[in-house]
Amino acid sequence: MSLALASRSAVRAHSAVFRRQLHASGAVRSPHGEYHHLPFAWPHDKKASFALKLTAYLGIGFAIPFIAGAYQVKKGGA
Repeated sequence: MSLALASRSAVRAHSAVFRRQLHASGAVRSPHGEYHHLPFAWPHDKKASFALKLTAYLGIGFAIPFIAGAYQVKKGGA
């Protein structure tokens, strides 16, 4: 078998394996059959607590680059 043929077959086999691995997971369904678009249960009675936690999580994540930038500017003596 020639080297070109061997390399083509190896690439073809590798791409087939990659194609099989590259798929979306199925829709998440509850035991009762209804569709859930979130990977967790929605907090029906704890909306205020959930909103506070979500705002804190997203706010801290948004603020980290600005805090790091301010720290670097202060550290540089500017």
